[in-house]
Amino acid sequence: MLDLQRLRALYAVSVHGSVQAAAMSLGFTASAVSQQIAKLERETRTVLLERHGRGVQLTEEAHRLAAAARELLALVERTETDLEERKGTPSGRLSVAAFASAARGLMPGVLAELADRHPELDARLSEVDPHESVDMVAKGVVDMAIAHDWDISPLPVPSGVEQTRIGDDLCDLVVPRGHRFARRATVRREEFEGERWVCQPPGRVCHDWLMRTLRTAGIEPDVAHYADENPTLVALVEAGLGIALIPRLGRGPLPDAVTAVRLDPVPVRHLYAVWRTGAARRPAVTETVRTLRTHWPRAAQGSARTCDDGA
Repeated sequence: MLDLQRLRALYAVSVHGSVQAAAMSLGFTASAVSQQIAKLERETRTVLLERHGRGVQLTEEAHRLAAAARELLALVERTETDLEERKGTPSGRLSVAAFASAARGLMPGVLAELADRHPELDARLSEVDPHESVDMVAKGVVDMAIAHDWDISPLPVPSGVEQTRIGDDLCDLVVPRGHRFARRATVRREEFEGERWVCQPPGRVCHDWLMRTLRTAGIEPDVAHYADENPTLVALVEAGLGIALIPRLGRGPLPDAVTAVRLDPVPVRHLYAVWRTGAARRPAVTETVRTLRTHWPRAAQGSARTCDDGA
């Protein structure tokens, strides 16, 4: 009989494209995932992974087995949902993927309350970019995602996935203290001509928003430096290497040499909780959504205070 956990490991590799990425999504080591797949190969007497350079590639048989694993995992999820719904209390494991600033500024309090109120629920967090996390939900790799979008770039939601808005996160222009905008109450986008920017890499939602917004205003952005994390962007601004557009959630207090200036109109990103339709009745999902909404005003208020302190 095929082992479900080994099938889950193979399916994760098929989704993420590598053993290392699959291990991160499952909360295991790469060695543990490799061992699971090696055992599955012995059980099925089939070669499932072939080495290509430093990576691996699934064989045709592995792709077929991964497709079957997806169906089995979906069946297990429906069964677990039915059982949990009958119990009426959140229980079992709930895997949540959240983008970096939500993982830092919102999720710690949410996870702590869930652990305190529902000891039978094992909620586990992974930090994942929004453009990846929603797809991970759709493919059954994680149970829920905390994602975001902007007004000019709506969040794409695949078939079989549901979402609800958690809140709106405001965004500020972050500049060095000596910058020409530093003492301004507000700045309009049309005033950015000639500015150098530090920004997240291409393909990230914040980067795409900045490019589209400035080009709509007739300005071609001059991005001098790219960085993934907001604290790195703030450090680059502090060094006088450019200005940045940074959301408030999870940003933390700004250094003395940096100030936040409000834009007119204020850029807003929308936060969502996303889950599979088949798990919509699961108490763990509904309770997590409720807790997210309860904690959002506190997270947003804390973010507003850091803006006021830094301005």
